[in-house]
Amino acid sequence: MTKYLSLAIIISIIFGSCTPATETNTISDKTISYKVDSLMSLMTLAEKIGQTNMFNGTWEFTGPIPADNSSQEKAEQIKNGMVGAMINVLSAKATREAQKMAVENSRLGIPLLFGYDVIHGYKTMLPVPLAQAASWSEDAARQGAEIAAREAASAGQHWTFSPMIDVSRDARWGRIMESAGEDPYLSSVMARAWVQGYQGKSLADPVSIAACAKHFAAYGFAEAGRDYNTVDISDQTLYNVVFPPFKAASDAGVATFMNAFNEINGVPATGSTFLQRDILKGAWGFEGFMVSDWGSIGEMVTHGFARDNKHAAELAMNAGSDMDMESRAYERELEGLITEGKVDIVALDDAVKRILKLKYALGLFEDPYRYCDEQREKETLLAVENLQGAREIARKTMVLFKNENNILPLSKEVKSVAVIGQLAGSKDIPLGNWRGQAVTNSAVSLLEGVQSAVSDQSKVAFAEGYILSTGTRDFIHELDIQPGDESGFAEAIRLAKSSEVVIMAVGEDCFQTGEGRSQADIALKGNQQQLLMEVLKVNKNVIVVLMNGRPLAIPEVMDQAPAIIEAWFAGSEAGNAIADVIFGDYNPSGKLPVSFPHHVGQEPLHYDRKNTGRPVTNDFDSGLVFWSHYTDAPTESLLPFGFGLSYSTFEYSNFSVTPKEKGATVTVDVTNSSKIDGTETVQVYVRDVVATVTQPVKRLVDFQQMEVSAGETRKVTFDLSEEDFGFYHKNYDFYAEDGVFDVMIGGNSRDLQSIGVTLSF
Repeated sequence: MTKYLSLAIIISIIFGSCTPATETNTISDKTISYKVDSLMSLMTLAEKIGQTNMFNGTWEFTGPIPADNSSQEKAEQIKNGMVGAMINVLSAKATREAQKMAVENSRLGIPLLFGYDVIHGYKTMLPVPLAQAASWSEDAARQGAEIAAREAASAGQHWTFSPMIDVSRDARWGRIMESAGEDPYLSSVMARAWVQGYQGKSLADPVSIAACAKHFAAYGFAEAGRDYNTVDISDQTLYNVVFPPFKAASDAGVATFMNAFNEINGVPATGSTFLQRDILKGAWGFEGFMVSDWGSIGEMVTHGFARDNKHAAELAMNAGSDMDMESRAYERELEGLITEGKVDIVALDDAVKRILKLKYALGLFEDPYRYCDEQREKETLLAVENLQGAREIARKTMVLFKNENNILPLSKEVKSVAVIGQLAGSKDIPLGNWRGQAVTNSAVSLLEGVQSAVSDQSKVAFAEGYILSTGTRDFIHELDIQPGDESGFAEAIRLAKSSEVVIMAVGEDCFQTGEGRSQADIALKGNQQQLLMEVLKVNKNVIVVLMNGRPLAIPEVMDQAPAIIEAWFAGSEAGNAIADVIFGDYNPSGKLPVSFPHHVGQEPLHYDRKNTGRPVTNDFDSGLVFWSHYTDAPTESLLPFGFGLSYSTFEYSNFSVTPKEKGATVTVDVTNSSKIDGTETVQVYVRDVVATVTQPVKRLVDFQQMEVSAGETRKVTFDLSEEDFGFYHKNYDFYAEDGVFDVMIGGNSRDLQSIGVTLSF
């Protein structure tokens, strides 16, 4: 305690009395900049380098330090002020003990940052990010991030490595489940909402945590959808598709960015001066700091871009990568590089200033232990309001694919229901991958949700039917997918035959998606589809519930099943949320953030394609050969981006486009022609018909989500600006060109009304 009091005295003398946390206390606060400059004047070169080091928490900080050399070395580094941040130090108690090692032993008592992968929740699991994007709701995304931040902050975390805002067009890529999908505009909207949710009104609020926009840049374009693979795309794609969500996050005040693992234009992102200094810190004026992804500085050696770890440290620091996560390159090599003149001290000073600014903004110099409240942790984790919020958000992510003969919603007075499938009975799979500190088998299963929803007179029976996965199921190990055990078929078919309605869950195990979980085949694994077809032979009233973290190739399911709900991996309250939709307590409003293919061979697949000189047509049976198509499969998607049905029906009329100065005003009437109140997401797309750089056949530029009562007609107005009609050219120059534009409106990217208009800018 003596050292901590001494530190407080030193700080009060050097920096003046501590100012209270306010909403102006951001990383750009001038007062913070002054304090950082003052502190840096006291720091040695070694202490500055220490701030750029991030270590993994390799032991339980509430117990003795293990005798192994690695743990002992890390402990000494922390005590000597040679560590700036740590990852995977979990709980309020553990972070307090680790923080004490730093502030009560080091010369200047600079506090540590604690970071963790809070991707879609800490203890309470929310739907996976791709599912959240299916809500098309900024409020839902923001609310989910707020819940995650509140729980993580209560457990001692200052910083999440989220949101992942890589635009991805390839369903084979395992990390598509962490993204907001294939569209740059929707991804930008989600990016802004997630950042605002995590960071709140002020980073100084102890229920907020710093966000991290990742992975900069183009990680979602890995060749063949194979994780960590090379990326080779045009500048046009980089500027107009990849960059917009990151620019939105920067504009929203995101505290940090993270490097991508991939190379782009032959340069690993971690060593790219163009990405980090020219664009991020230059053109965009980003004031936070850049952290490497795990080991990505050292991996530049494996890329063949750096000779060794020393050379990698040189390249990364000079390029603008401010903090090293677990490469140990800065720790061991920076001092020598600065002494040799290969890294300018100015680059190091800039990195350290950025890191210290965040620590001040979080209030850690005012109170290093402000996030280490064990009582708050007990009260916050899995709190009732968090679980209620998770359920509300999950309902908004559900996408209704099909509803023949209005089989949905089901009556809660249904006489008998057969619930079938390993996924339907699982209390673990709905938690999803990247599950933070979720308790294994803590989710509400689909079976439990159905049982809770129906009346006491309803009979609910369950059969596992198929076995999709067995054995170890976690982030580290490969998943054991079963080839096709039919031993459970007979019981499932018997129950289906004797029940009024069947609810059958099919899809993926949650560990089929996520980091390192790329797949060459995205059809249903095992014998799920075979069992479904057998069930349909004995009962036509089958509701299919999809659980998955990526688009799946399911043409036969779409063709044969009368009702299909896309439920994703919906989190802790999954079963209840799905039941809310099935039994009509919630009218589904979700829309797809990604296109679903007929076949994996269509991947990568996205709605905003270019026309080409021999464009795609919808006439698959035309007999023509020499145009852009497949000879053995449809060219268009099975389900388009933006698609999603409702228990309500919506009709569009009186669509108009009126030119204005440097833009256009778009109006349309939306009528709910059903007897059920519902929510519709009205989507606006544009096409620049003739441009100096060819443009997509359509691209989303705006949308509005609104509630429309049964029988009501609502007028919707969009004010489109020059930004909506323009694009980035070479040298990252933006402008709109005069000419003819097609403006389109509708409920998804395929079923659209279109008006041509001539605009001048």
